Amino acid sequence: MDAEFDAYLKPTAIIDSDQPRIVEVAQAAVADAGEEPVAKAVRLYYWVRDAIWYDPYLPFDKPEHYRASSVLERRRAFCIGKATLLCALGRASGIPARVGFADVLNHLATRQLREFMGSDVFVFHGYTEFYLEGRWVKATPAFNIELCRKHRVAPLEFNGREDSVFHPFNQDSKLFMEYVKDHGTFADIPVGRIVSACEQTYGKQRVRQWIQAYEAAAGESSRDFEHEDVVEH
Repeated sequence: MDAEFDAYLKPTAIIDSDQPRIVEVAQAAVADAGEEPVAKAVRLYYWVRDAIWYDPYLPFDKPEHYRASSVLERRRAFCIGKATLLCALGRASGIPARVGFADVLNHLATRQLREFMGSDVFVFHGYTEFYLEGRWVKATPAFNIELCRKHRVAPLEFNGREDSVFHPFNQDSKLFMEYVKDHGTFADIPVGRIVSACEQTYGKQRVRQWIQAYEAAAGESSRDFEHEDVVEH
């Protein structure tokens, strides 16, 4: 592998792909995948998509909130945490991996989440990119299959050769996710930029209230996203 890919294979303090539990899970997930990186990436994608529960009500302002090994232990994360874990598992499997971000407009969300955020724009929505067969391929493991069924969205599939991003429509032909701004890709999680983007979009006071609430709850999710009311845009 060329030196230009070194940053996408090495562990970081957040994408801790050398952490023993990360290595163990990666090895187990690709055990029957053979030696082809594409097959390994596909196994890892489905493991993260469905084994880690999507939860948008988790802390987001410190590096440890995104650490791959912490996501693995908690088994809950929002899109960035799940992308971080998938990236770490890819690197642990010898596949160059990085994280990408984009602002998305969510046309189908829960009433409670929309009220909580004060917006239907999700800034710095996270996904993973694997370098496979000579090109970078996007993989978006955010929504586990149970949540997709609730929102009547076909769960995103991934074959290792085509980009896997949010479908623009749900199963009722209604707008679901719309990408509105691309922030590019990174070898590590740009926590400062994420927090700054949240402050610019949702307001510093609202973001400060979120952080204080999470600190008071010792970092635990205080809401039950799986049972909230799905509403249309």
